[in-house]
Amino acid sequence: MIVVLLGPTGSGKSDLALALAKALDAAIINGDAFQVYRDLSIATNKPSQEILAKVPHFLYDFVPLDSAYSVAEYQADARCVIDFLQAKNQNIIIEGGTGLYVKAALYDYAFTQESTHDERAYDDKSNDELYEMLRLLDPKTCEKIHPNNRQRIIRALEIHASSGKTKSEIEEEQAHACLYPATFLALDVEREGLYERVDERVEDMFARGLLEETIPLIEQYGRSASAFKAIGVKELFPYLDGEISLEEAKQQIKLNTRHYVKRQMTWLRHQFQLHWVKNLDEALDIIKA
Repeated sequence: MIVVLLGPTGSGKSDLALALAKALDAAIINGDAFQVYRDLSIATNKPSQEILAKVPHFLYDFVPLDSAYSVAEYQADARCVIDFLQAKNQNIIIEGGTGLYVKAALYDYAFTQESTHDERAYDDKSNDELYEMLRLLDPKTCEKIHPNNRQRIIRALEIHASSGKTKSEIEEEQAHACLYPATFLALDVEREGLYERVDERVEDMFARGLLEETIPLIEQYGRSASAFKAIGVKELFPYLDGEISLEEAKQQIKLNTRHYVKRQMTWLRHQFQLHWVKNLDEALDIIKA
C-alpha cells in the first residue's frame, strides 16, 4: 500500500504522517525538496531525530549542502526505496509539499539529460530579457513560470539547447500515468488559520535557533548552495549585509511562506486526484474504503 500525504507548508503533514505510519505499520518517504539536505534542519522544518527514530524514514538529511540535488536524482532514489519496501511488503507513506518530487517518483516522468552548457552565458541577461527569450521559444512553459524565477527560466532554455525540443513539447509527449497504485490524501486546512500557523512557525524557527544554525553554514558553504534557496535562509542575506533589520527579515520570511503556501495549494488542486481530510480518523476511513 502506498499513501501519499500532501499539503502546504505548516499544515501539520508531519504529525499526521507519523500517526498514519504507526496506525498502518508504514515507513515514511520524504517528498520535500529541501529536507533531503544535511544540517539545514530548522529552516526546512525537518523531523527531529526523536521522530525519525519512531518509524522508518527515508530520503531525509542525506544530501551534502554543497550538492545540487535534482528532481531526476530524487526520482531514482525514491523508486529504489519504494521497490525495496514493497519487496518487504512494507506499507509506504510519501509525505511532503513538493508536488513535482512526488509526481516524479510515482508517475512516468522522463527527464532530459542535464546540460553541460555554462549557465554563465546568461549572466549578462536580465530576468526580463530571459523571460522574453523563453516566451518566443516556448510560450506554454512561459505561462507557468514567474518572470523573476531566473533559475526555472534558464532551466527551460537549457532543455531546448540540449534536446532540441521545448520543455512543453517534452511534457506533452509523456502520458504521465501513475506507475504505482496509490491513495492521495491532502490536509484540509482553512487558509486563514494556515497563515496564522505559518507566522507561528516562523517565530518558532527563530526561537529554536535559526540564526545559530544557519549563519555558520552560510559562512562555510557560501551563498550559492542550492539548499540556501529555501525560504528561511535566502531572506537572511540582506540582514547579514546590514540592508534590513532582523525583524524585517522575519516578516519577509512570513510573507514569502504565505505566497508559497498559496502556490502549493493551487498546484496540488490541479495536479492530483485528492481526498481532502482533516484528521487521522478521516484519513484512515478513506484508506480503508
